Amino acid sequence: MANVKVAVRVRPLSKRENAEEGRIIVEVDNKMAKVRNIKVDNRLDGPWDSREKIVAFSFDYCYWSVDPEDPKYASQEVVFQDLGTSVLSGAFKGYNICLFAYGQTGSGKTYTMMGTPASIGLTPRICEGLFSREDDYSEQPASCRVEVSFLEIYNERVRDLLKQSDHKKPYTLRVREHPETGPYVQGLSQHLVTDYKQVVGLLEEGIAKRITAATHIHDASSRSHAIFTIHYTQAILENNLPSEIASKINLVDLAGSERADPSYCKDRITEGANINKSLVTLGIVISTLAQNSQMFSSCQSINSITSEGDSSPVGSHTTGSVSGTRRQAYIPYRDSILTWLLKDSLGGNSKTIMVATISPASSSYNETMSTLRYASNAKNIINKPRVNEDANVKLIRELREEIDRLKTMLISFELRNSSPSWSDDRDGNLTELVLQNEMKIDQLTKDWTSKWTDRKAIMEEYSVDINKEKVGVTIDSNLPHLMAMDDDILSTGVVLYHLRMLPFLFFVLCIFRLCFLHLNTKKEGTTKIGRIDSDQEQDIVLQGQWIEREHCIISNNCGIVTLQPVQGAHCTVNGQEVTTACRLSQGALVVLGKVHKFRFNHPAEAAILRQRRSISEGSPILSHGALDWLNLDRDFISSSTYIFSPLEKERQVITALGSTAWRGGEQPSVVKEQVRDHLEKLDVYKSMGPNGMHLRVLR
Repeated sequence: MANVKVAVRVRPLSKRENAEEGRIIVEVDNKMAKVRNIKVDNRLDGPWDSREKIVAFSFDYCYWSVDPEDPKYASQEVVFQDLGTSVLSGAFKGYNICLFAYGQTGSGKTYTMMGTPASIGLTPRICEGLFSREDDYSEQPASCRVEVSFLEIYNERVRDLLKQSDHKKPYTLRVREHPETGPYVQGLSQHLVTDYKQVVGLLEEGIAKRITAATHIHDASSRSHAIFTIHYTQAILENNLPSEIASKINLVDLAGSERADPSYCKDRITEGANINKSLVTLGIVISTLAQNSQMFSSCQSINSITSEGDSSPVGSHTTGSVSGTRRQAYIPYRDSILTWLLKDSLGGNSKTIMVATISPASSSYNETMSTLRYASNAKNIINKPRVNEDANVKLIRELREEIDRLKTMLISFELRNSSPSWSDDRDGNLTELVLQNEMKIDQLTKDWTSKWTDRKAIMEEYSVDINKEKVGVTIDSNLPHLMAMDDDILSTGVVLYHLRMLPFLFFVLCIFRLCFLHLNTKKEGTTKIGRIDSDQEQDIVLQGQWIEREHCIISNNCGIVTLQPVQGAHCTVNGQEVTTACRLSQGALVVLGKVHKFRFNHPAEAAILRQRRSISEGSPILSHGALDWLNLDRDFISSSTYIFSPLEKERQVITALGSTAWRGGEQPSVVKEQVRDHLEKLDVYKSMGPNGMHLRVLR
C-alpha cells in the first residue's frame, strides 16, 4: 500500500495581480505551505473572531516558483527531479503511475505538466526519460515498447486528440469498464512510438486541438481535462530467466475551477458548470477515499491492540464494535467521466502524485485555501499498487522456484540414511518432476523470447508502424512493398513483401552518378520471385498456376522500382501483360501467374502524390480527369511499347486550345488562362519522372 504523494507549487504574480498591487500571502518553509489571512490582520484580536491569521499545511513537496532570483526558487528541472524521477522509477519497476495537476484557472497547471518550448514541463521530460532508459537497454538482452494516447474531456464528453474526427460530432467516444483492467475509452487510438521526437510531435498535435478560451482570470484558459497516457512495456532476459512488466502512466492536466460570471456567454457558462461538476465530484471522491483510508487505518490499529489483550468480555465487545465500523462509504466514481477514468489512480492499482498549483496573491485567498484543503485530504488516500507482470513470465518464475525447492528436497534425501528402494523411488520421482518443469521453462522462455525479438526485428528492419484506431489496426511501412490480395476465403492474414533496397552508401553514389556523371548504375537491391524448387534461392516464394521457377525480378534502384519478367513468365501490371522491364508506381496492380495478385505501395511516392492532391483540391479541372489514372480499377489504353499517360493528355488539351484560339473560337485572354493552367499541370507530371508516365515500358 502507498499513500498519494502531494506537492504544492506557488506560481509568480500575474500581470493582472501586479496591476492590482496584490499582496503575497503564501509562504513556503521546507515542506510547509503557510497562508496568511489579511482580513484578520486588519482587525483587533478578540474572542469574537476565531479565524486563524496563518494557516499551515504540510505536504510531501512544496515549491516556491515566484521569483527566479530567490534562492528557494523551484524551476521545471527541480520539479522534475523530485516528481518526474519518481514517476520513472515506478514505471521501470512495473507499477501504474498517475500524475495530475489540480488548481484554479491560471495557477500554472498546464505550465507544470506541458511547459513551453523554452522550459518544457513534466510530460515531455518523463517521455524523454523513458527513451533514455531504452537507449541504455540497447546493448543488453532487453526490449521496450511505448504506446501513447491523448484524450480530452470537454462538457463531460470524450474526444481523441490524436486522430481526425468528424467536425460535426467530434466527441463520440464512450467510457467502458473492464472487470480486471478497469475503466477505458472505447475506440481511443493507440500510437506506437519509437523515439522522443515522435512523442513530442504527438503532444504538439494534441495540445493544438485542446479547447481554450479567454476568461476573467486567464487569457488562454484550458476548458477541458486532458489525459496523456503512456503504456510502457519492458522485457528483459537475465540469466535465461525472462521478465516482462508493464506500466500505465497517466499524465493529467485538469481544467481550472473558476467562479461563473453573469457576463459570460451561454457556452462559457455551460462549460464552466461542467468543469466545476467534475472537479466537485473529484473533491467528493478524494474526501470519501481519505475518510475510508483513515477508517481502515484506525480499524487495523484497534484490532492489533485487541488481539494483544486477553480474551475478556470487554475485548470481545470492542472487536464487535470495530467490525461494525468497517463499513466504508460509497465512492461516486461514475458521477463524472473524469473520476471514472481516474478510478484506478484514486484508491486502486496505481502510485499517484498530485500537484496542487496555487496563486500567492491575496485576491485568490479563497481558491488557494480550497485547493490546499483538497490536497491535504488527498494525502490520506491509500492506494494498492502492484507490479503488472506478464502471466507467462509469472508462471516461468513460479516454475523456477518449484525447481529450486525440488532440488533442495533431492539433496536432503541424498543426505538421509533411509532404505535404498524407497529413496531410489522418491529420488526418481523428484528428478522427473525437475526435468518436466525445466522443459516447460525452456519452452515458455523460447516462446517469450521469440515473441519480443521477432517483433522488434520486424519493426526495425521494415520500419513498420502499427496504430490502433477504435476496432481497426493500421499498419504503415516506410519501405516499398507488395501487399498480397488473396482471393482465398480461408486466408485471414495481411501479408506485406518488402522489396530489397540499395545500401545507403551505394544510394548516395547512385544519386551522384545520375546527377553529375549521367551514367547508368548497375542493378542493386533486387528481389527475386519464383517457386521453392528453383535452383537459386528466391526471396519471395510463390506456388500456383503459371508460376515459373524463376518468375521475375523486382529492382529498387534509388527509389525507382522496376519489374523484369523472366522470359516466358506471365506478369501483368494494371491489366496489361508486360514482357520487358516495367517501372512500377504507387498503387500499381501486379498479377503474377494466374492467381497471385499484389498491390504495389511506394510510401515516398504516395506522400508526394498526397501533397499534390491537397494542393489541387478545389480545382474542377484537376479534381476530375487529371487524376483519374490513380484509380486502379481503370483499364489503361495501351500499345505494345506505350501506355496512355496523363502527360500526353495534357499535351493534347494544350494543342486543342491552340487550335481553338487560331480559329477564333474563344477570347484570347480566356484561352491564355486555360493554357497556363494546363502548362502548370504539365510541369507537375514532368516532375514525377521520365515522360511523366504512371507506367512506362522500358526498352
